Order: sequence, then structure tokens, then C-alpha cells
Amino acid sequence: MSSHKIINILLLVIFLSSCSQFRPFVDRRREAGVKNISQLYKGASTPKEPAICYNSLYTPYADVKKLADNVCITEETGTHAVPVKQTYFTCRLLVPNHFYFKCKK
Repeated sequence: MSSHKIINILLLVIFLSSCSQFRPFVDRRREAGVKNISQLYKGASTPKEPAICYNSLYTPYADVKKLADNVCITEETGTHAVPVKQTYFTCRLLVPNHFYFKCKK
């Protein structure tokens, strides 16, 4: 097999695996082994102010808002999320944008 074919196969595999990486997610990670609750979570999101990383080319605003609403409901900090601000190129490479919300009752 030629090196040109191998490169093409590798590029195809990388492209196909990266398609699943465009889904929005809540930018909150837990720090393992931390005893102090104020230092437990890392990232821009808090239970009262969810921050969602998303790709504006692939994700409609309605999906981002629904994810933020779900955070407010599951954390019992409100009934819906209100958008506060939006930033660009502050998250990961394939989902580069942040949308910040505030939970309201």
C-alpha cells in the first residue's frame, strides 16, 4: 500500500471521528480529590450561571438554550436560563464559542 493511500485513509478516519466532536457541552469539570466545595468545579460554568461551549456553524441557538435550561432545572437553581453574553474562540478547537446564561425562576 502506498503512503499516499495511507495518508488518505488516516485523514478520512480523523474527519469521521471529529464529526461527533461538534456537540455542545456544559463547560464544567470536577477536580478529583478536592475537599473544599468552592474549589470542586473548574471551568466557566456554575450551577447558577451555566456556560455552554458550542460551534455556531453546527449548533442552533435553541439547542444551546435547551442545554442551559436543563442545567438550571437539574441543579434546582431556576426554571429557565437567560442569555447574558457570548464569547468567541474561548473554548475548545472544534467547539470554540461560549454562551453564558443566568438561571431565573
